[in-house]
Amino acid sequence: MSEFSIIVSKNDTESRSDDLKDGEEIPKKFGYKFENKAPYVGFRNIPANSKSLALIMDDPDAMAAVGKVWVHWLACYNTSPEMFSPGITFIPPYMRGKNDFGENRYGGPAPPDKRHTYVFKAYALDTVMDLKEGYLKQELEDAMEGHIIAEAKLTGTFAP
Repeated sequence: MSEFSIIVSKNDTESRSDDLKDGEEIPKKFGYKFENKAPYVGFRNIPANSKSLALIMDDPDAMAAVGKVWVHWLACYNTSPEMFSPGITFIPPYMRGKNDFGENRYGGPAPPDKRHTYVFKAYALDTVMDLKEGYLKQELEDAMEGHIIAEAKLTGTFAP
C-alpha cells in the first residue's frame, strides 16, 4: 500500500487539478482577512483499520510574533472504514475544534508580520474520537495519544 498522505486543494472544491504542493503559497482567498474559505482537504491511502481522521492546521512561525504556535483549524472525522475512499473531505458532520481566533471553524492564514509557513497535519487513528464541539488542540492531541496509525504533513506559505 502507498503512503498515507494529505491533499489540500488550491480550489475550494474537490477538483484534483490544482492541489497545493508542499511549500507553495496558499491562495489569498483562504486567508483570514480575505474570504477565509476553508480549502478542500482530502486523504490518500487511508489505512484500512482507521476509525477516525484528524486534522490540525497551525502556524509555528507565529511563535516569534505572538509567543505561541497559532492554531488555525482543528477537525476530527469519525466514520466507519467502508466510508473511507481515496479522498475524503472534512464536511459536516466533522467535529470542530476551537482555533486561536476563538472560533469553532477554519481560520485562515493571518501572519501579523511577514511570510509564515502553515502546517497541515493529518492523522489516521485506530479509535473513534470522543470529543465535544469546541475542543482544544491539547485535548485532541491527548485523545490521539497511542492511537495514531499513520500521519502526513503538508506545508504552505502565506504573506500579509
